[in-house]
Amino acid sequence: MCDARQTFATGRAARELELRSGEFDLAVQLGEVRTTPAGTDGRPGGTEVPGRRRVPAEEIARLQAEPGFPDALRERIRTVSTTEAAALMGIGPGRVLRLTRAGCFGPVRFYVNRYGAVVWLYLAAEVTDFADREPGLMRGNTPTAMRMMLDSGQDWRARQWRSRRVAQLMGQTEDPWEAAAVLAAVLPPEEVASVAGNPVERSLLRRLRPTLATVITATPAARESFERVLTADEFDEVMWYRVNLARALERARREEPGRLRPPATATPAGRPGQPPSFLNRPSWTTETSSLPSRS
Repeated sequence: MCDARQTFATGRAARELELRSGEFDLAVQLGEVRTTPAGTDGRPGGTEVPGRRRVPAEEIARLQAEPGFPDALRERIRTVSTTEAAALMGIGPGRVLRLTRAGCFGPVRFYVNRYGAVVWLYLAAEVTDFADREPGLMRGNTPTAMRMMLDSGQDWRARQWRSRRVAQLMGQTEDPWEAAAVLAAVLPPEEVASVAGNPVERSLLRRLRPTLATVITATPAARESFERVLTADEFDEVMWYRVNLARALERARREEPGRLRPPATATPAGRPGQPPSFLNRPSWTTETSSLPSRS
């Protein structure tokens, strides 16, 4: 019988659940494994550690008691490439590419190869669910609206990944400033500056900025591609995040105005004090999205 108050560090939790580190991270992001804020760093007088999470012992016990553990859990978080998705759906990789570019189902992970190409990964369960739900898109002619969008070069993959990741992070916090930092994390710096005119606010948003993804980028081309995935670029998406960042900042200023006061710092003798620096989906699918449709 587990202590309901006991929690485990993520590394220990991953071992208990028989998951590799990457599998565990994805399981947390997808809500398959419930986590709680870590609170303090554990030392006397310890401070909050933004972004750090722990796993309740009762959550681990719940998952271990599921039929088919750990294989059933692994299957729910199994990811597939475009080629593997095509095999699951019984269609060619080219058609899968068109479906994903059109936003029919979105990626959950990505990596960047040495040439700077983004390789997208999809949940196997979502791939098979889409194929069962939309058999008409598996064969035959591409719908006119989809074909026009694809012919114009539009690609929803990065946009959908950002939308999913932002929703995941927003669901993990009730702190209004952290919520604002999540929205700011996907906006270009100049857009954040135009919404958050106060430099102290911008410093706080930078300090609270969450980790959107951890990807190895061995070359400048890979780094550039990685940054493009993280940052909203099309007008309607940028405006959606700008509007919601403005609303989040209004809430944060109202509920926790004290967070904008710089913490007291020790001042060396003989020197004046200095302020511290703070280091959707298109209409041809049956799903909906939190992001607006393209106009």
